[in-house]
Amino acid sequence: MKLSCGCRVRNVRDVVQDADIPLAVLYPAHGAEHTAHFGPYSLDVVSDAAPADGVYPLVVISHGHSGTPWAYRELAKHLALSGFVVALPAHTGNTRDDNTLAGTAANLANRPRHITLSIDAVLADATLAPHVRRDGVAVIGHSIGGYTALAAAGGLPWSGPYDRKDTDTPPAPVPVTPDPRIRALVLLNPATFWFIAGSLRPVRVPILIRTGEKDEITPIEHAHKIIEGVAEPALVEHQDIPGAGHFAFMSKFPPELTRPNFKPSQDPEGFDRERIQPAFFADVTAFLRRTLCDTPAAA
Repeated sequence: MKLSCGCRVRNVRDVVQDADIPLAVLYPAHGAEHTAHFGPYSLDVVSDAAPADGVYPLVVISHGHSGTPWAYRELAKHLALSGFVVALPAHTGNTRDDNTLAGTAANLANRPRHITLSIDAVLADATLAPHVRRDGVAVIGHSIGGYTALAAAGGLPWSGPYDRKDTDTPPAPVPVTPDPRIRALVLLNPATFWFIAGSLRPVRVPILIRTGEKDEITPIEHAHKIIEGVAEPALVEHQDIPGAGHFAFMSKFPPELTRPNFKPSQDPEGFDRERIQPAFFADVTAFLRRTLCDTPAAA
């Protein structure tokens, strides 16, 4: 039977931040899809459907600065229809609706914790938990979401004047607890400003990196920093996409948001993000299957 895309939406409480983290979860299901709206974004899903029979790896997507997880909705749905459970947290304090913590050390600490809280929430969901592999979790991160993924997987970040509103405070380690359940990372134009020499050595999981040749926000040097900084560079697969900019791996924006003064909706001249996405989605899916599905599921 053909799979549909199930969708469950809830809030997850972060007691450290004293805030709610909006969390959507897409997953394999059956039934007739309908168009659901998430702010200005829409996606065809089956709301609160029963999961399709099976046990699936979990993927968490970490959005970029002042962003939304729905900017990656097409990738998320593709993964759900390919046999993954996909968690989409909105990083409260650094979203399109609430960006009050942008440029603070608190945001650097909160984001990786949101990943762990999202994993915990999915595994505690009575409907979803029986269908989720507890030994197979990956994090996909774009831009500062790439930082988030690396920190959650063991990276040791530092705050610094680049993004602290209080520049009189000296750089300091960011308190992050690594999540050992994370077994793979997909990093899209990742931001690595907060990692110093040696601070990526603890990251020992397979990593797929995709960068854009014309990315002027987090250029290819950030990928090189990761490859040179992790303990096992052979675990890193990197490809630079010709002509792509910083926002190339995001879904196409709705017409009302597609305008020259909204940079995430724009591609470099001559580049079309929709044209590369089938191959990009296939690469990500194959990597996740290779890294998360090649061992037996835990009981």
